[in-house]
Order: sequence, then C-alpha cells, then structure tokens
Amino acid sequence: MPLIHLPSRALTINYALQGSGAETVVLTNGLADDLSSWSLQVPALLAAGFRVLSFDNRGVGLSDQPPGPYTAEMLADDTKALVSALGVERFHLVGISMGGMIAQSYALQHPADILSLVLACTYAAPGPFCTRLFALWADLARTTGLALVRRDTALWCFTQRVYHAREAELREVEDAAQGVAQSVDAYLAQLAVIQGFDARERVGELGGEGRRVLVLVGEEDVKNNAVAKSANVLSNAGLLASGAGVVVNQPRAACGNRYIDGGFISWGKLSGR
Repeated sequence: MPLIHLPSRALTINYALQGSGAETVVLTNGLADDLSSWSLQVPALLAAGFRVLSFDNRGVGLSDQPPGPYTAEMLADDTKALVSALGVERFHLVGISMGGMIAQSYALQHPADILSLVLACTYAAPGPFCTRLFALWADLARTTGLALVRRDTALWCFTQRVYHAREAELREVEDAAQGVAQSVDAYLAQLAVIQGFDARERVGELGGEGRRVLVLVGEEDVKNNAVAKSANVLSNAGLLASGAGVVVNQPRAACGNRYIDGGFISWGKLSGR
C-alpha cells in the first residue's frame, strides 16, 4: 500500500485507492482497526462500480502514530487532508464505530464534500455503559498490553450465534486483530476519541441540505439505543438494523454486500444471522 505525507498535518498516512468509478466511497475505520478491516466490503463496492479509498487512521497500522490524545475532529482533519491530496472531491463517506464519529465530524466540518453518509455501529456520545467499558480498556491496556484488550473486545463485538456457529471465522478475525500494528500509547490516543466524542448538539445537522444518511445498527449491539436515537433526530435518514452485535461488517457479510439506490452504501443483512 502507498504512503503519502500530508505536510499540513505533519503526518504520513498509509492508504489504498482502488477502482476507476465515477463516484468514490471513503471508508473510515474503527478503534484499533487498520484498512484491512474493510476487506469484505471493498471487493463488493468495486464490483458495484465505485472507486474506493481506505486508509489507516493516525495511530494504527502503517500510518504515523504520534502522541495523543486524539479527537474525532483531529482525525476528520486528517481525512480532509488525505482526500484533498489525492484529488478526491465529493464522495460517499462510510464510518464504522470510531470511524462513524470521524465521519460525523467530517460531515459537520465539510458538508459540501459529502454525497451521502453511512454511520455504522456508532453514536453521538457514549452512555454510562460505554464510559465504564472504555475506562476498563484503558486500564487493561496500561497494565497488560493490547493482546488482552483485543480478546475482551471480541467478546462483545459478535453475537452468541456467531460464537456457536462460526468458530473458524471468529479465529480469523481475532488473529487479524492481534496482528494490527499499534503501540499501547497510540491505542490510548485513539481510545480518547470515543471517550470524548459528543455531537449531540449538532447531530440533527448531518442530514442537512437534502443529504442522505443511513444509520446501521446491530440489534444486539449494547449501544444500539444510542445509535437509533441519533437516527431519529436526523432528517433524510434511514435506520437499518441487522441481527449483529457491534460489528456489522465482519466476520462475513451473510447476504452479500450491496449498494442501495439513491446514493446509500450499505451491506444489507450482515453478520450474526
């Protein structure tokens, strides 16, 4: 994958820009995920005729891992610098988990860039459960390193059905997570993004100017009420619930990836069925 230096951000980013479609989909990753986390979506999006940009956020993979803490606004600014350097103008923006917070920040800061917005497994602000959980992850990371944190994360990312029926795929996902290049300090810097994010006062603006917004939520995601509430205050928004846990784009897209007419990008019924 190529690296690009962004002087305005004093940052080098690892990215992949694939395809030659007339419209571009930009994919923003979750906490501690590198661009390979989209491996089940990119081929389907390319086959549907899109150009696809994926990349490692600051703090993970082959991108620089400068000291934190980071914010969603900071990572949105990184994304803006990246798309500008690559000559990507108006595009569909898809964000999952922390990437959904980056996507919200980007859409609020640069609304004219966005053709459509997909927010998957994310929220406008963490509730009391997530606040406690993220504090636990921070303590685990500091005291035991990231291997144990990643094992704990996997336990709440997928449903019981997945654990009973898809052992081999789970092991693939878990092994891939353990192989992601990230220091403890960089993990904590990214964790600060999801701990401190709060767009509740502005979430209603995301669907402004006729922009279409799709909110994807796993029915068994512990934070799904917060996601659904965000969708309810958006104009021009759709809410699609799958039978998944937190992660709707892994282990496998059960009914295949698809795109929806009208500028939405979606994955239909996803993992966990």
